[in-house]
Amino acid sequence: MMNGMQPQIVLLREGTDTSQGKAQLISNINACMAVVECVNTTLGPRGMDKLIHSEGGRVTITNDGATVISLLEIVHPAAHTLVDIARSQDAEVGDGTTTVTILAGELLKECKTFVEDGVHPQVIARAFRMASEFALEKLGEIQTTLDFNDVEVKRSTLIKCAETTLSSKLIGGSHGRFFSEMVVDACLHLEENLDLQMIGIKQVQGGSMEDSFLVEGVAFKKCFSYAGFEQQPKKILDAKILALNVELELKSEKENAEIRIESVEDYQSIVDAEWDIIYDKLDKIVASGATVVLSKLAIGDLATQYFADREIFCAGRVTDDDMKRVQKATAAQVQSTVNNLIPEIMGACATFEEKQVGDERYNVFTGCVASKTATIVLRGGAEQFIQEAERSLHDAIMIVRRTLQNNVVVPGGGAVDMELSRLLRQHAKTIHGKAQFFVNSFAKALEVIPRQLSQNAGFDATELLNKLRHAHAKGEVNMGIDIEMDGICNTWDKFIWEPALVKRNAITAATEAACLILTIDETVKNPKSENEKPGAPGVGGRGGGRGRGMR
Repeated sequence: MMNGMQPQIVLLREGTDTSQGKAQLISNINACMAVVECVNTTLGPRGMDKLIHSEGGRVTITNDGATVISLLEIVHPAAHTLVDIARSQDAEVGDGTTTVTILAGELLKECKTFVEDGVHPQVIARAFRMASEFALEKLGEIQTTLDFNDVEVKRSTLIKCAETTLSSKLIGGSHGRFFSEMVVDACLHLEENLDLQMIGIKQVQGGSMEDSFLVEGVAFKKCFSYAGFEQQPKKILDAKILALNVELELKSEKENAEIRIESVEDYQSIVDAEWDIIYDKLDKIVASGATVVLSKLAIGDLATQYFADREIFCAGRVTDDDMKRVQKATAAQVQSTVNNLIPEIMGACATFEEKQVGDERYNVFTGCVASKTATIVLRGGAEQFIQEAERSLHDAIMIVRRTLQNNVVVPGGGAVDMELSRLLRQHAKTIHGKAQFFVNSFAKALEVIPRQLSQNAGFDATELLNKLRHAHAKGEVNMGIDIEMDGICNTWDKFIWEPALVKRNAITAATEAACLILTIDETVKNPKSENEKPGAPGVGGRGGGRGRGMR
């Protein structure tokens, strides 16, 4: 080349944005810490709520970590990792979404100074993984396996776990015990089949939260109904249920066809044929012996009155979700025809009843024979309040399900976090080399949970953490934050318990997220594809003619 200059190599498309090196890593850490600042005040029984106003005018009031993060619509690529771990925690365990986000953010915050000092990120990540494995091993030694052979002990234990979960929720104060018992009753009613879809939650505005009730069966809001509905039976014992995907309306028999007629009699015969078709369908349904007819499609006024005259209840336009639960609970099989309605495809339940709940009427199926199912009907004032109550109950149901499947618990209130932190500090002293600093940082990061709990309650976090460190140094493993008395207490004796699975999953996910972000040293942002623009540089062959019929 002339003048000894090196040829310029164009590797990436014009407009590509690249950021790399230490500055990029620190930028990613700062972005994650900004996310954590959005949710850290929601942790614990004294956590604050967030009001999120979406574009469509939808208002959500919540303190559920996963809900807050997903509604924020975070677009930063590195910070989106925290969204993913919050969702995975929600899907796997159901609770602890705020915990996992805060812990991941604190781990990154602790290693930020080391990165700025020039420590290679892979060295920190390796030490963090080692510390995580040690913490999980020690967690296995701290955890307690509960005896679930005694039914009363089993129920009371599950109620305590549900109460701990609900304590940080909007409904946890005066209604905590009421809803904890309801959730446990629902889960125990399902016995071994702990399918989340078998527990339905319905919202009915009006009344107080204490007016909420549990139906040991399926309940759904009365569907749109035609004339003749009030003459149908409102209570049926030993109901035989027929589930259909058939439209029972007169107009549905009409086809988009052209018929030329020459006389009134011809027209009358066509009308009569339409009536004969629908009456034939209705006769076959009545002959099957069904006493409750449900259809995903509309049931018209003719059919409604026809069934009412024969003491049969019918409901059309049943939602897919409700129909599936009726199917599972009663063993009814959805039919797309009314021919060959054999007894095997019918469902059965002990009692069908139509009840008034607030301003709504509900169809309630109890004593289902095929599978146990439960429905919680939530009452309350504002719509946002009931929606948050539903999210809270979802967390409690998930925790009770997990505890039933894996009856291992640890003391809550930051007690287990402080104990693991103490054990990690001791372990760090046995490590040679730089890794000692990073394991110490991991131990310090674990203290963020009790610190945040006390800060959110308005207590002096520094004083309480010093008290906790002193208590744990003396071997008092179960000492955690006492929210009621502004001090520390034995959380195990106060029945502040949480499943070990919550902590295990939180530590694993937070460590993985922190290590993942630490190993990113470059972000490449490609420009939007310009294929649609004729002659765009770098798109297609000569002059960017692709897409314009040129070869």
